[in-house]
Amino acid sequence: MTSSGTIRAGMGGWTFEPWETSFYPEKLAKAKQLHYASRQVPTIEVNGTYYSTFKPATFAKWAKETPDDFVFSLKAIRFATNRRVLGEAGESVERFVSSGVSELGAKLGPILWQFAPTKKFDAQDFGAFLALLPDRQDGVPLRHAVEVRNDSFVVPEFAALLRRHNVAVVYAEHEKYPAIADVTGDFVYARLQTGEDDVPTCYAPNALDEWAARAKLWASGKAPDDLPLADPSDTASVKPRDVFVYFITSGKVRAPHGAMAFMERVRK
Repeated sequence: MTSSGTIRAGMGGWTFEPWETSFYPEKLAKAKQLHYASRQVPTIEVNGTYYSTFKPATFAKWAKETPDDFVFSLKAIRFATNRRVLGEAGESVERFVSSGVSELGAKLGPILWQFAPTKKFDAQDFGAFLALLPDRQDGVPLRHAVEVRNDSFVVPEFAALLRRHNVAVVYAEHEKYPAIADVTGDFVYARLQTGEDDVPTCYAPNALDEWAARAKLWASGKAPDDLPLADPSDTASVKPRDVFVYFITSGKVRAPHGAMAFMERVRK
């Protein structure tokens, strides 16, 4: 039995103008940016899939350009989550998962379903949404994570609901949104969103040390004792879990360097 899951860290996307001078080699063609970025970090969170539908050929091209052990996480289309009645999202969910994401094969990581700050927790409706999420598409296993941005979700009922559906909750380190560190699925997904552009590694070295230590705990099946929980009374089963950590939003100019510095710590 493996004693630890795989820890991967990356950033959001690979196309960002400031990276052309802060991250990419001079005069690197845009068409080669994914090839380069995917050899500096082991995972990337794709944000473009939140706004529009991509074709199967695009996903196949991404898979071909990246190393064998590379993993993409995909932010699911907004039409599925930005609605008053989540239980009516079936058509949007189906359209997204059947859009060609299975072309990524083993390189398909978690699908991130992100909700607006105005969406409040309704156990019945949210449960109906979770029931719509398929566990396979074209034979490819699907893993799901949800990012909620309203304090009404910080209740034991929410964590219990996710556990029943084996869906991970995103731990969001953010200035405004709730931080929920409950382990509710077979993997852990963290989005670190308080970096700074003037810090060479996005997060300060001591903060990276702390996050690397937390990631190792998660990967081993345990959980950090210094992060807030929606249900402090419940504990997840102790088993190895893959861990995905993304440096997002604040400090984006240095986000790739944050991910690389984080991975250096993990490998030590």
